[in-house]
Amino acid sequence: MKKFDSIFDCSRMMTPEHKRRIIQDEEKQCLRSKPVLDAQEWELIDQVLAYSKRYNEQITITLFDPEQDHKIRGVVMSVDLQLRQVKLQIEYEYDWIKIDDVIQATT
Repeated sequence: MKKFDSIFDCSRMMTPEHKRRIIQDEEKQCLRSKPVLDAQEWELIDQVLAYSKRYNEQITITLFDPEQDHKIRGVVMSVDLQLRQVKLQIEYEYDWIKIDDVIQATT
């Protein structure tokens, strides 16, 4: 059995768990951060949500995701300001969308 000359000789060994952790940490650093929306952008989002609810029209909502944004198309059924959620009808199903995840809304 070989003796290590110094304590740093031990650090040359890397387990598969260490490699996975290093790769995960590097991937996390590559993730995007959520854009900060100003008051004018929030007003536009609010207008589009109100339009969809009032006229029962489909809109496209872009949701932030650190890896890739998601677009959802549907009709706003209700808005819960207390819980900061939007109830969206997507075809024949309903889904609650968090307002804080919304970064864009278009008609």
